[in-house]
Amino acid sequence: MTVHPHPSLQPYADAWTHSIEAISELVLPLTEGEWNRATPCPGWSVRDVVSHIIGIECEQLGDPRPIHTVARDLRHVVDEFSRYMEVQVDVRRHHTAPEMTSELEYTVIRRARQLRNEKRDPDTMVRGPLGDQVTLEHALRLRAFDVWIHEQDLRWALGAPGNWDSPGAYVARDILLAGLPKVVAKRAGAPANSAVVIDVHGRLEFMRTVRVDADGRGTVDKSPSLGPAVTLTLDWETYVRLAAGRVRAHTVADRVKVEGDAQLAEAILTQFSVTP
Repeated sequence: MTVHPHPSLQPYADAWTHSIEAISELVLPLTEGEWNRATPCPGWSVRDVVSHIIGIECEQLGDPRPIHTVARDLRHVVDEFSRYMEVQVDVRRHHTAPEMTSELEYTVIRRARQLRNEKRDPDTMVRGPLGDQVTLEHALRLRAFDVWIHEQDLRWALGAPGNWDSPGAYVARDILLAGLPKVVAKRAGAPANSAVVIDVHGRLEFMRTVRVDADGRGTVDKSPSLGPAVTLTLDWETYVRLAAGRVRAHTVADRVKVEGDAQLAEAILTQFSVTP
């Protein structure tokens, strides 16, 4: 699938294309029972995750949101955000496997055509995936991130690991890293003039330092710290699952090496999720 938008949009279009095609290939051969498998997203099956992807892409195409009331007794619908997200999912809950794959295929074709013909400036304000107004570039970056994360949700549910270093993985890395200063400085309350090092190995390898200034504000950079308050060493898959809120810190404690202030490290890991 060839996509030729504005050069600054191209990396996100490429990442989105790679992940959405991988998802299509993953779900095409599934039996009805496999569509019902649980994913790491609370309350969502494989069908529900694919429904979410279809629904958001349709909204990006400008399709009207379904007029649909979500039942009040769904345990995973805990606030207005999750209720908003549930509409596109709930409306497809009884769709069959062929209905799901054909709608996904049709939606991908429409979206790829839209991206291929995209002539707008990246700074153009558009309806974002959450219903708010964002730049076109930000909207596409979020879509590339979301479909890659959900590709991993589906792979986990179906026992088909892969694409941990695909184009979408790099988009996800940058988005998840952007949330680190808030996690360390604000939520975990790292002390002023301190530093926390995150050392990630595996299919994506990187080291970042979160620095907290005298006013308690956090920033992240690539330069090492000589005396960090905490160093966390973990693999890329565990990093993603923690930062995307797919697992709790205590369930992957054996996969995270902690050096330094144990209490601060626990606070950081407990607050590690940066996705809604």
